[in-house]
Amino acid sequence: MTALSLSTRERAALKARAHALDPSLFLGKAGLSPAVIAEAERVLTARELIKVKIADDDREAREATGAALAETTGAAIVARVGKVLILWRPRPAELAD
Repeated sequence: MTALSLSTRERAALKARAHALDPSLFLGKAGLSPAVIAEAERVLTARELIKVKIADDDREAREATGAALAETTGAAIVARVGKVLILWRPRPAELAD
C-alpha cells in the first residue's frame, strides 16, 4: 500500500480532531510485528483517526517506525509530537455510512 498525502488544510483539521483522542495503539521497543500491524489495521478501519504511542527513546527510530506503519497500513501521517504519532486513513467504502 502507498501512504496517503494530505493538504495543509486537511492536516490541520485532522490534527484538531485528534487533539482530544487518547493513544489507541502502543508500540514497544520491539517495533512493528504482524500482530501490531493487524491491530493498527483494525483500529484504523474502526476509527479512521488514531494516535499511536511509540516507546522508543531514539527519535530517528520512532520516525522510521511511524513511517513504516503508515506505509504498511496505507495511512497518512497527520502529525508527530514527541512519542505520539497521529495516523488517518478513510474508512473503506463498504463501512462508510
